Amino acid sequence: MAASSESPVPMSQMVAVVGQQFFSPDTMALTVSKKPSASNGDYVVSDVNGIILLNVEGRLFSLTHCRVLCDAAGTSIISMRKEPFPFSMHQRCNVYRGNSNNQRDLLFTVKKARILQSQTELNVYLARNTAEQHCDFKVKGSWFERSWIFYLGDSNTIIAHMSCKFELKSVLLGMDTFKVTVYPNVDYAFIVAIIVILDEMHREY
Repeated sequence: MAASSESPVPMSQMVAVVGQQFFSPDTMALTVSKKPSASNGDYVVSDVNGIILLNVEGRLFSLTHCRVLCDAAGTSIISMRKEPFPFSMHQRCNVYRGNSNNQRDLLFTVKKARILQSQTELNVYLARNTAEQHCDFKVKGSWFERSWIFYLGDSNTIIAHMSCKFELKSVLLGMDTFKVTVYPNVDYAFIVAIIVILDEMHREY
């Protein structure tokens, strides 16, 4: 669904949000698999060789819905905390470093670009962008087409793209598998966090 005017992120430009340890100098092909569980599904992230790189777990720290992104050893990297409806009409989700929910540990925020939308459009704001007048990253796509593109701000620069193969059994069991391409020098842990938030926004409303 990418237009000819769109281009991948320049090699000289690094997209670091969670950490540079999640960079690769080459394009990365990842698989994000969701498995049903008591916490409404956990996610497993693996590379082309099937090696598990990251896991996402559901945890109950408070009344706030929370998911935690962990490395393969189980160490918490970031926590994704959704603001409760109807306080957040745009389905806002705040992402913090580690298990924190302290404002000083806020990394970024994801929310719908519009309350009502026929296709997916999410805006991502880094913690320093408190005014939120212009987004730092954007996601556009369609659940009908099962394809999404991740952009640098409001530009046509692509940092990643994702697709999901339609399989009726997987959909009924909530076991979707996403195929993700992350461009060089782009923080893949950051991309995975947005994918999890995107998937849960779609499923819960």
